[in-house]
Amino acid sequence: MTAVLEVDRLTKSFGGIQAVDGISFKVPPGETLGIIGPNGAGKTTVFNLITRFYTPDSGDIRFMGRSVTHLAPHRLARLGIGRTFQNLRLFRELTVAENITSAYLSGNRYSPFAGIFRTDRHSVVEKKAWQKAYTLMDFLGLAGKGDAPAGSLPYGEQRRLELARALAIEPKLLLIDEPGAGMNPREIRDLVETLRDVKKRFNLTIIMIEHQMGLVMNISDHILVMDFGEKIMQGTPAEVRRDARVIEAYLGEEGPA
Repeated sequence: MTAVLEVDRLTKSFGGIQAVDGISFKVPPGETLGIIGPNGAGKTTVFNLITRFYTPDSGDIRFMGRSVTHLAPHRLARLGIGRTFQNLRLFRELTVAENITSAYLSGNRYSPFAGIFRTDRHSVVEKKAWQKAYTLMDFLGLAGKGDAPAGSLPYGEQRRLELARALAIEPKLLLIDEPGAGMNPREIRDLVETLRDVKKRFNLTIIMIEHQMGLVMNISDHILVMDFGEKIMQGTPAEVRRDARVIEAYLGEEGPA
């Protein structure tokens, strides 16, 4: 079975600091891979390399069996790689619905001619964009918020909006960077159920960076542990819980809660 994503000996340095040091892993179809590690371990740098915000120094990235190491970020999105960010990157002055439709339209464009003269192609794409927006708002608990400016939403709803915008491109692979950041325990429990529902409904493969151990342990099929840019282990949540290096370095002497 072809892996959805294969990362092969990926490296990246910044000014002599080795941020990612020869990391390799595969993600099978339908799996959720959690990535954990202390601040500065290189987790977000790996995401930035996969999505081509950074250019790798060496190594290869393959998506659905095809090398995508040198493709531009917008081409990766059109192939089916979606992403959320640790720090929210919404269009704060646009409405909730406009944030979602803009993502959909980025991969389903029509020509300036079609837009000016409102051709059938323009009408079809625009209608699908708005249908997509309202479907995702309903699914992610944002119904009735379509006309609200994105920046006016509470923090938790802004997180859901960013997830909706990533889903609007109809990805096969979704990279989620610290979705639980800033959330309280009740919101974390709700997020676990939301991510499970998202994965099932949209038939997704997911890679998630997360510091909330309860979240990452409950949602992941396997977990990759990083430190100083290297992979120090990869295994099931149960295996990670038992690994002495992980317990000592990341989870505390008593293990995760």
